[in-house]
Amino acid sequence: MKLDTVAGKTVLVTGAARGMGKLFAERAVLERAVAVVLWDIDEPTLKETADELSGRGVRIHTRVVDIADRDAIAAAAADTRRLVGDIDILINNAGIVRGNTYFWETEDLADIETTMAINSLAPMYITREFLPAMVRRGGLARVMTIASSAGLVSNPRMSVYAASKWAALGWSDSVRLELEQAGHDHVKVTTVCPTYIDTGMFDGAKGFWLTPILKQQDVVDTSWRRMKAGEPLVVLPWTSRLNKAISGLLPVKLRDLFLDTVGVYRSMDRFTGRAG
Repeated sequence: MKLDTVAGKTVLVTGAARGMGKLFAERAVLERAVAVVLWDIDEPTLKETADELSGRGVRIHTRVVDIADRDAIAAAAADTRRLVGDIDILINNAGIVRGNTYFWETEDLADIETTMAINSLAPMYITREFLPAMVRRGGLARVMTIASSAGLVSNPRMSVYAASKWAALGWSDSVRLELEQAGHDHVKVTTVCPTYIDTGMFDGAKGFWLTPILKQQDVVDTSWRRMKAGEPLVVLPWTSRLNKAISGLLPVKLRDLFLDTVGVYRSMDRFTGRAG
């Protein structure tokens, strides 16, 4: 069931205007996908990205959509099916982060709803729009969701973000198991859990013990390759797997002492996020 290339496949990428989403779209174009669909809320940047990817023999379609809105997702999905048909490769990449405050200091409660809507609910609603056809059609298909190492280990000053990524990880891996249990081996689900990436989204956050800020191109290259191979879980870097294992073995107080000592619990102290 390994997918060597996405050539001839139809690919949808959310959060495709910039950063990792743009890089995922570029990979699909380089591998000669038959069509690449770009979803994003940032219309001017989305148009720039589409212009860059056009003219390479691959159909590029864009849709401005607020994936925090379930009705907007349904409308965008219907429009996508009308334009390009069913989706073979779905990349749930879009996400947001709010941080550097303690939970009780949250001033705008809408931030909580928006974070959960985009990071947790949107991948569910979007996948629900396209997964039934993947199952029904029988061809090799993939669903990849970008979660986070914050979904593996708790971290101060990002409680809502961590909650949203724990939800995304639990949902995504459960869907993988459901597909396997139902015998739909042609559809593979991959969940990606990286630490901080240099997309600008985590500006001000700092790396910790043996865990520098990741290069987005490296994360995209690894995730893309392992998604095609049908691997269920991608955790980057290896120290995140170690931290998760240690967290599961140690009593809570020793776990907290270890993660604080290696810098995990202080990594968001100077977080600012992308300007604007």
